[in-house]
Amino acid sequence: MKYHFKVHKDGKFYWAQCVELEGCITQGKTLKELNSNMEEALNLYIQEPEDSSELAPLPKQSIRKSKNLVEVPVDPEIAFSFMVRYHRIKKHGMTQNQAARKMGFETLYSYQRLEAKKCNPSLKILSKVKRAFPDFSIDYALGC
Repeated sequence: MKYHFKVHKDGKFYWAQCVELEGCITQGKTLKELNSNMEEALNLYIQEPEDSSELAPLPKQSIRKSKNLVEVPVDPEIAFSFMVRYHRIKKHGMTQNQAARKMGFETLYSYQRLEAKKCNPSLKILSKVKRAFPDFSIDYALGC
């Protein structure tokens, strides 16, 4: 999952703003520092509070890279947990309890770990996610 940042130079410094995520802005003294800060800002933005009903919009597929527009990948563990939550809420309109039951988890907590800040699922869990949400794209979540 990759978002797009427009990069600006202001004197000796750089700053960037995410095109798809309002308020996701960062800066850096060098381009290397700016790149690192863009990744950090993006990951923090995507990691919404667990009790939030608001979700960040998905990246726009139609945006093309240019000299001042760069793609920034979301950390794969964060992207996976975000996409599970996105599919549960936006595409399937389910509660966490409903999703947990559909995936066959014994406890709600086991499901909630999928939506935690960072998630590194096993193949067994990936299989449960795909069965519950057939339209879920692991490649998309991983930015492939």
